[in-house]
Amino acid sequence: MTAIFATSGEIRNTGVVKNAETHLDAVHQHDGKTRRAVARLLLEQGPVTAAAVAEELGISPTAVRRHIDALLADGEALTRDAPRQTQRGRGRPAKLFLLTDAGRARFGHAYDDLAVAAIRFLAQTGGEEAVRAFAQSRVDALVDRHRSAIVAQVTPAERAKALAAALTREGYASSARNVGVGEQLCQHHCPVAHVAAEFPQLCETETETFANLLGTHVQRLATIARGHAVCTTHIPNVQPGTAGKLIPDDGGEPA
Repeated sequence: MTAIFATSGEIRNTGVVKNAETHLDAVHQHDGKTRRAVARLLLEQGPVTAAAVAEELGISPTAVRRHIDALLADGEALTRDAPRQTQRGRGRPAKLFLLTDAGRARFGHAYDDLAVAAIRFLAQTGGEEAVRAFAQSRVDALVDRHRSAIVAQVTPAERAKALAAALTREGYASSARNVGVGEQLCQHHCPVAHVAAEFPQLCETETETFANLLGTHVQRLATIARGHAVCTTHIPNVQPGTAGKLIPDDGGEPA
């Protein structure tokens, strides 16, 4: 009888352990989904504060900081101080968070090595013109699907927002905002950043195509391929079709 009770107790204990393991699995799965949601916001809106992420996701700032701390520890995020002009009071500067290259890799840099090898071969066999022709063909294919929706807009602001929406659908997590003297187009993710770091023709033809699509000159202020947090393009407040000289990428920082 004692042996039977002992066996029964062992069965009950086993059931408790299994229930605990199931609960832990569910917690880890939930944590993983939340961490990916936090990482995606750092990708799409970074540099951004933990408080802004918490508000967007509807969870506590403490929970957000726990996930951000994990991303920092894994080398998938980094921090910087907010600009002084955005500070209120005399306290410590607010911390802004954004993803590193390792963090962006969560969202896809597939086939980078193959792409680089293929374009190197193209450069060796066809030269600079072949690389530029390839880059132009690629960006044309990217925007042509959305060209009619973009050019149907009247003002620079409307076209910039339509372009941002089109780029987001193509995987570039883009946004557009007014900066007083014009619009600022921000691409928070670039699926070809690693390739463009070696072949800047991809960025150059993209900038030229944006200018033609928007009907005005534009200025590329920053690119992820050059190590900036965001690809940023300035679009001046002029009506589409106004003649203007294309301003080359000067490597500066966005406003």
